[in-house]
Amino acid sequence: MLIFLAGLGLGLSLIVAIGAQNAFVLRQGVRREHVGVVVLVCAASDAVLYAAGGAGLGALVEQHPGLVEVARWAGAAVVLGYGALAARRAWRGGEELEAARDVARSDAGRRLRPVLLTALALTWLNPHVYLDTVVLQGSIAAGYGDDRWLFTAGAVVSSMLWFVGLGYGARFLAPLLRRPGAWRVVDGVIALIMLAVAASLLLG
Repeated sequence: MLIFLAGLGLGLSLIVAIGAQNAFVLRQGVRREHVGVVVLVCAASDAVLYAAGGAGLGALVEQHPGLVEVARWAGAAVVLGYGALAARRAWRGGEELEAARDVARSDAGRRLRPVLLTALALTWLNPHVYLDTVVLQGSIAAGYGDDRWLFTAGAVVSSMLWFVGLGYGARFLAPLLRRPGAWRVVDGVIALIMLAVAASLLLG
């Protein structure tokens, strides 16, 4: 149990920091748009990466830094693009009301594909994800020997708890965001976060 809790604590310490992925999950949660899909993609992706780290693939990633370099540039491009869209929404305003009308008209199914692709891109094209989950968590888990899978299981559970709480807990912010002006502030903050993450990726 102590090993499991150690993995849980490490996982939470790595994932709670506000980044591009968390900002996207938060926004989808507030909008109540495809929250289950977004949470599932993020949590399942983390589970796969944590399992890879537990299996010892962290050493392989360290031996091939070119893989992380490719993910760094691709991730920066995706985050920059999403940040630009958020900045555009913050500048123009009023688009969230139209999005709400689309969902009310049962148009959400048609919007699933871009949401799914964005969740996948913000997860798998972020080099920090590989360094945190595969390399760092994997190296610590290896120190537990045969019990490394208990440690890995704790990290996986931490990811599930975080994304479920973030995605479905965000709806409680909805009453504060009924006015378009409030959404402009949210999108402005998201744009700043995305641009900061992109800058950190480009600067290495």
